[in-house]
Amino acid sequence: MEIGVDSFAAIMPEAATVGTLSPTDRLANLLEEIEVADRAGLDVFGIGEHHRPEFLDSAPAIILAAAASRTKSIRLTSAVTVLSAADPVRVFQEFATLDLISKGRAELVVGRGSFGEAYPLFGMRFEDYDALFAEKIELLLKIRESTNVNWSGKFRPALSGQGIYPRPHQDVLPVWIGVGGTPRSFTRAGELGLPLMVAIIGGEFRRFRPLIDLYRQAYARAGHPPQHLRVGVHAMGFVADTADQAKDTFFPGWARMFTDIGRERGWSPVSRAQFEAMCGPGGAFLIGDPATVAKKIVEASEVLGRVDRFTFQMSSASAEYVAMRKSIELLGTEVAPVVRTLLAKQM
Repeated sequence: MEIGVDSFAAIMPEAATVGTLSPTDRLANLLEEIEVADRAGLDVFGIGEHHRPEFLDSAPAIILAAAASRTKSIRLTSAVTVLSAADPVRVFQEFATLDLISKGRAELVVGRGSFGEAYPLFGMRFEDYDALFAEKIELLLKIRESTNVNWSGKFRPALSGQGIYPRPHQDVLPVWIGVGGTPRSFTRAGELGLPLMVAIIGGEFRRFRPLIDLYRQAYARAGHPPQHLRVGVHAMGFVADTADQAKDTFFPGWARMFTDIGRERGWSPVSRAQFEAMCGPGGAFLIGDPATVAKKIVEASEVLGRVDRFTFQMSSASAEYVAMRKSIELLGTEVAPVVRTLLAKQM
């Protein structure tokens, strides 16, 4: 199993009485976090894409390229690229360039995005978000297959054999589909034969098993090689020496972030009781001491029918820089080895 970290480059207040980090300092910290992840032996680091004031990740390929020059082994991916609002030609060019810089460590996770700001920003209608994604994933995969592409669609000017450069270092640039809770998104990923990355940001892991089964069934019906099927999970996660330390560090930023988002979407304010429930045995938060988190990862993989990759969304604790670094180190040096040992015993 692969284990890694996802970041939204969030700018969170350091404390109630202290101002927010400057964007320059936050990005410097983020690049150091990716270096720590690489040294700790983690498999992957992802950068999201948002176009909101509380995040600095509107250009993830640039952040990842900076990280590529400072790391050796860790794979570098988007988490996710909002493909519906982007030009697949430019997305491919950016990540093919990243792949060259990193000597074959680039990946893409593409999706429709969980916020709508990108659509009007780039001249798209949010109401078309699914049709946009269907068309653009088709084009992106054609570009991945061939340098010269003949293609026409509704939302982008046609291509009539133009060459699309550069080509990546890898023979095939990995493309995952990032999904939330829409059944059609799961079946589409299966029909296309692409790896699946499921964002589980609350509730219980077990509630997503029927949706992941839809993906597996669609994948099999489409006749794709079973050995290439891959399922990833993006979840809220944080590790500290003790469970109480982990929860106390992560909760303030999480509560602020989700209360603010909830205010926009008409949700009730979040509570410590809700948070504790999701940190508990049945909840979908991977927050605690190393042994507890490792055990919960293995249990979640069993519940979901085998997971190939877990990525931890730690951005809610981004202001606690020392604790962030420690969490990443613990994830790589203590959690990941235990997970792999426990999984090996099950085989």
